[in-house]
Amino acid sequence: MNSNNIEESVIENAVRFHGHQCPGLAVGIRVSEVVLRELGKPARDEEMVAIIENNSCGVDAIQLLTGCTFGKGNLVFNDFGKSVYTFINRETNKALRISINKDAYDTDEEHRNLFAKVRNKTASESERELFTQKHIKKSNEILDLPEDKLITIEQVEPEPVQKARIHESLDCIVCNEPVMETRVKLLNGEAHCIPCFEGLTGNNS
Repeated sequence: MNSNNIEESVIENAVRFHGHQCPGLAVGIRVSEVVLRELGKPARDEEMVAIIENNSCGVDAIQLLTGCTFGKGNLVFNDFGKSVYTFINRETNKALRISINKDAYDTDEEHRNLFAKVRNKTASESERELFTQKHIKKSNEILDLPEDKLITIEQVEPEPVQKARIHESLDCIVCNEPVMETRVKLLNGEAHCIPCFEGLTGNNS
C-alpha cells in the first residue's frame, strides 16, 4: 500500500485500462482521488463534469475513476497543454480547479535522455528496461507525494457546461458518409465533412 492509502486495486485497474504504469497516469489517479473525496461518487450519467486542459496519460485514469468520459459528453477537452483539471458537481453546484505543481514531474537527466531514445526508437533493450524502471519509480513517487507538494486545489465558481446533445446527421456530398450537423462545412451550399472540405479547399482552419 502506498503512503496516500490509495487502494492497490485502483492503481492496478488504472494501469490495466491505460496499458502501462507511468507518471502521467499516477497524476490522473491522484487527481481522481481528490475529486471523489471532495465532490462525491463517480458519475453514473452527467452529474459530474470534468474540464481537462491536456490529453495526457492521466486523462485515462480520470475517465475510469470519476466516470467523466468523452462518450457520455461530461469530459470537455480544452487543448491548452496545461496540467489543469476542473470538475463540477452539477447536483451540489460545487466546482474544483486542480493544477499540478511544476516540480511534480521533475526527472533526472538520465531519465530524460532515456525517454528521448525510447520515443525516437533508438534505445537498446537494456536502455528500454532501465527507462521502464525509472518511469515506474517516478510514478510511485507521485503516488506517494504529499498532496500539497503535488497539486493546488481551488474552489471556483462552476462555469455553465451544456449537457450532451444528440444531433442530426447530414450526408457529405463527396464521400456520402453521415456527419453530425454541428460539424458540417458548407461549400457552395452543400454539406461536406471536415476531411473532404479540407481536401477540396486546402483550408484546415
